Amino acid sequence: MLPIVAFTLWLSRAATSRKMTAGAKHLEITLETQVESVNLAEEMCLRVAEAAGFGEDDCYRIGMSVREGVINAFHYGNQERPEKKIYLAVDITAEKLIIHVLDEGTGFTLADVPDPLAEENLLSTSGRGIFLMRAFMDEFDVVQGRTGGAEIVMSKRLPGPGGNSENGKGGR
Repeated sequence: MLPIVAFTLWLSRAATSRKMTAGAKHLEITLETQVESVNLAEEMCLRVAEAAGFGEDDCYRIGMSVREGVINAFHYGNQERPEKKIYLAVDITAEKLIIHVLDEGTGFTLADVPDPLAEENLLSTSGRGIFLMRAFMDEFDVVQGRTGGAEIVMSKRLPGPGGNSENGKGGR
């Protein structure tokens, strides 16, 4: 069984062409809290990123960021409890690709996550996913979600003409 609970799509037919046309587009999916949801979310976002014109390197960064966000929602937010859901939304504006990953946990404060590069944390596994998302995306934040859980909001500027991008310089 696929780990999809609900799927809402508001993409134009242009989404199936090599490069999407200008105009806002929105995609939402509700995922089961199971490990298979990680791959599904990554693949879905990769396809949207490719259709939006991102190159191979940026697609890798976006895919890894989505993977880390959904893993965090699965493990830390929903504590691997199958009755809880993971909500993924992707928006494309004229300027950027915006990804939201929302869990049904208790939420957390970004400032409380230990720096994985600090000497005392080098052997710890905590905080590495957030470190990668911040490094790979242009903007990154965690806010209180509508479910009470954490909502990761990350974005990547759309590539300019010719596919050249200054993306991946780290989020705020």
